[in-house]
Amino acid sequence: MKHRLELFKARWLAIASTVILLAVVITAAATYQLWLPRAKDLIASKEKPTDDHSGHDHGHEDHGHEDHGHEDHGHEDHGHEDDGHEDHGHEDHGHEDHGHEDHGHEDHGHEDDGHEDHDDANALELSKGAWKNIGLKTGIVTLQSYVKTVSMPAIVVERPGRSQVEITAPITGIVTRVYPIEGEAIQPDQPLIDLRLTHEDLVNAQREFLQSTEELDVVKREIARLESVGEGVVAGRRVLEHKYEQQKIDAALLAQRQGLLLHGLNEQQIDGILTSRRLLPTLTVAAPPFDEAADHNETEHLYHVQSILVKRGQSVDSGEALLMLADHCLLYVEGQAFEDDAQRLIQASREGWLVDVSPVSNGNTGGETIPLKVFYVADNVDHDSRALRFYLILPNQLIRDDQESGQRFVAWRFRPGQRMEVKIPLGPPWENQIVLPPEAVVEEGAETFVFEQHGNHFDRVPIHVVYRDKDAVVVENDGKLVGSTVAMSGAFQMQLAIKNNAGGGVDPHAGHNH
Repeated sequence: MKHRLELFKARWLAIASTVILLAVVITAAATYQLWLPRAKDLIASKEKPTDDHSGHDHGHEDHGHEDHGHEDHGHEDHGHEDDGHEDHGHEDHGHEDHGHEDHGHEDHGHEDDGHEDHDDANALELSKGAWKNIGLKTGIVTLQSYVKTVSMPAIVVERPGRSQVEITAPITGIVTRVYPIEGEAIQPDQPLIDLRLTHEDLVNAQREFLQSTEELDVVKREIARLESVGEGVVAGRRVLEHKYEQQKIDAALLAQRQGLLLHGLNEQQIDGILTSRRLLPTLTVAAPPFDEAADHNETEHLYHVQSILVKRGQSVDSGEALLMLADHCLLYVEGQAFEDDAQRLIQASREGWLVDVSPVSNGNTGGETIPLKVFYVADNVDHDSRALRFYLILPNQLIRDDQESGQRFVAWRFRPGQRMEVKIPLGPPWENQIVLPPEAVVEEGAETFVFEQHGNHFDRVPIHVVYRDKDAVVVENDGKLVGSTVAMSGAFQMQLAIKNNAGGGVDPHAGHNH
């Protein structure tokens, strides 16, 4: 009986303890906002580290945030198994789930790009406005070949004896009409100048030609009449005599025709004298045909009036210049090199190396690069400048072709006098190189950096520069940058932004070595 009574008391004591414990748990859960922060502060004060980091380190080396489990938190149990550590319990720190929303990095774990070793001191996030302000352009890093070159000054020139055509007066006369205007585009056989003939030799040559023509007609009519009478009445000797005379007149006419051609008349004008039986009062000077022997590299031949040298009413002598026509479908790039570069130029010409040629505007080369071959190298060095001249053939193209009031006007892409820059190769190409524009690289003391894009921010990455010139930077290929997206411009401005951020006041997340 006594044993049963003790067993009964033990059961009621267990029930009462359970009820009391349940009441305590319910009360604690209802009032945790009052006692939980103070308990945490008490624990934090007992475990405060000696480096005075305000307890913000939590033992997270490199702050990887991979699991947030606080495996090395330095207190495996501490009696807080249910104290809300899923969000780190840092409600008084103003950053729930360690997301650092005020840092501009949503979900600081970088789950969008797999970037786990992010360092705020070398990271930069740009707004859309900042992208536009610095003209930021990004690109994927790929391997390519690079040729080390030396730059030489050059200029666009006309091809001697090919590009310009001087139109001269074939005979002495007075200018009565000028057909084209300066700058107009014309075709062969298009009329240029009308001359009223005042040259006595040409007038006499036309008169003799017309007189011989009339004499030939008389002889032909006489032969026809004699042959119609019959051989029995008139001796055949008279017919033969007239035919011999016809042959003499034909020979004279042929010589006189050639003389008129040399005076500047064309075949149509001479035939017009025969048809009208009148002397030609004026002579029209026309554009000559294109040089068929000249290579135009499949570019359209086109004359344009470069200059007009006469005016209406002006008396001109035979051989005097009237107009200057130009055909700029092909031009030369004339470069100037030092004597030491002669062998390299000859090698480039012999082996058919492509040479990069770039237009120069306001002291800077343009974005376009034209690959050309060295045509020939001069056989002498300029006495004054000691420069060795070399030439490259430059195919041209029309950038304007308009018709206005029945007249055609064109504009060429390249013009004589335009400055160029020629890059002569110094050796064979370097294969599998990382080549970046100079705007993608920035120097800071002994270090050189590029900016690699990761999601919504850029990380400053140190690099080693193998070679650089004013147009390109060759970066050592260590296998890390290939395939990455980097800023191809604006590196200098981005470097300034990082420096400003580093010295722009106290970081609200000081001690968080992200």
